[in-house]
Amino acid sequence: MSLDVARFLLIWGIGYSALEQQIFMLRCECSGGMMKIKVNKIVKLLLLFVISTIIIVLSSYWGSAVIALPPPEDTPEEILRTQIIIEARSPIDGRFLTAAEYAQLEAQLQQTPPPKLDPKIRDQIFLLRIRKTLLQFFPFLNF
Repeated sequence: MSLDVARFLLIWGIGYSALEQQIFMLRCECSGGMMKIKVNKIVKLLLLFVISTIIIVLSSYWGSAVIALPPPEDTPEEILRTQIIIEARSPIDGRFLTAAEYAQLEAQLQQTPPPKLDPKIRDQIFLLRIRKTLLQFFPFLNF
C-alpha cells in the first residue's frame, strides 16, 4: 500500500523525468522489504514538507488583506489637505486656542520672551541628566 502511495507521489508530485521515475520504481520492486522502509520514510518526509508548505503559505496570507486597508475611523488624506486649521495649541501650556488668540500669543512671545532659568538650576538639571545616563550604563553605582 505504501509503495503504491510512494509511486503516485513520485509520478505526480516530484518533478523527476519519466526515465528516473521508472528506474526508481524498478529498484523499489526489486529490493524488497528494506526499500519499503526507505519509501515509507520518503513518503513521510514528503508529506511533512507539503503540510508545512501549505501552513506557511496560508499563514502568510491571513493578515495581508486586513493590513492593506486603513482603519475605518481614519480620515482620508485628501480631505485633510483641504481643511483649514482654525485651532492651535498654546506653546506654553498646550491648551487649545483660536487662530486670533494664537497670533496674539505669538506676538507677545516675540516681544517678551519667556524668562530663562537660573544658571544654578540649569547646572543641577544637567548633573541630574548625567547621573541618570550613568545609572543606565552602570546600575550598580549608588551615588
